[in-house]
Amino acid sequence: MTIIADNHELAAFCARQETADYIAVDTEFLRDTTYWPQLCLVQIGGPDEVAAIDTLAPGIDLAPLYALMDNPDILKVFHSARQDLEIFYNLMGHVPGPVFDTQVAAMVCGFGDSVGYDTLIRKLTGEHIDKSSRFADWSHRPLSAKQLNYALSDVIHLRPAFEKLKRRVDNSGRAAWLDEEMATLTSDNTYKMDPENAWARLKTRSSDPRYFAILKELAAWREREAQRRNTPRNRVLRDEQLFDIAAHRPTDADALGRTRGLSRDVANGRIGQGILTAINKGLAVPKTDCPSPPRKPDLPNGLGPVIDLLKVLLKMKCEKHDVAQKLIANSADLEYIAADDNAPVAALSGWRRELFGDDALALKNGRLALTTRNRKIRVVPLGSGEDAS
Repeated sequence: MTIIADNHELAAFCARQETADYIAVDTEFLRDTTYWPQLCLVQIGGPDEVAAIDTLAPGIDLAPLYALMDNPDILKVFHSARQDLEIFYNLMGHVPGPVFDTQVAAMVCGFGDSVGYDTLIRKLTGEHIDKSSRFADWSHRPLSAKQLNYALSDVIHLRPAFEKLKRRVDNSGRAAWLDEEMATLTSDNTYKMDPENAWARLKTRSSDPRYFAILKELAAWREREAQRRNTPRNRVLRDEQLFDIAAHRPTDADALGRTRGLSRDVANGRIGQGILTAINKGLAVPKTDCPSPPRKPDLPNGLGPVIDLLKVLLKMKCEKHDVAQKLIANSADLEYIAADDNAPVAALSGWRRELFGDDALALKNGRLALTTRNRKIRVVPLGSGEDAS
């Protein structure tokens, strides 16, 4: 069991990994009470040794770790890498690479949608992971022996799991599929937190452009305030409060104080002034510049059965090719395809189009039919689109 809390030890450990073809990487962090994740531990599994780096150790300089993560000759292996990569992006200013995500690779290789780490390890190596320390307080020092065993076991088991998955990906000829997913996962744009775009993540049913102009300004203000205070955005204002304020558009502290869950003291203070300023900015946006929410396609009457057929086709194709449905298309994508042959969805481009998209268009346009034989769904070409009803 190795924990590194000394700069000399960290530099020496990272130097010993420089000849590795790949390293397994995992992190432990806290985010319950902060906007920015607090990195508490980084686990590295190299060819000959594993170590947990105490990122909270007094005076620790993580520069050798960042250099290791930046080394283009060493593949960094994660499971469900997005949150880990977001942490490194925030600390380093860019995403480390190259990266291999075993969760995405498992989806490419037929392990289902978003397979959990313990399930994947059990299926690939037969080992069982003790997850009892999953919700431990990783900021508390000293860490217990049980916590360290748990943390290090993740990278210990990740190495053999990666090697088996890598062989499966290579033997299946799907390395290009995985490369496409990794390009998105390692793009800096994936992790940029632009407050001006915060409103687009909110789910609301209004169709009023003025409402969205105000909501955009409110969401941007909340995002900046949460970042400034390093607190979760819903501790500044809940989503429901944003929606209520955008709908009722209070223009003074008295009216704002009538918002549910917002006290008059808050409405009359700095927070209230920030909210009112955001409302006024939204009200001042020219009508022609007001944002509109992404709209789902207007589905003509009777298109529901077409969507159902596309769902059957998707399930059949994914079972046939042993790939996770989530990686190809979701329900919203199928609705877009049913309504528009040129729908802007991933399923109609690249390898996804070859596997599913072309047949999906043929099915909806009457050039393909579905039938059953020997209790299996099969596709039947119909020629140039004659009615096969």
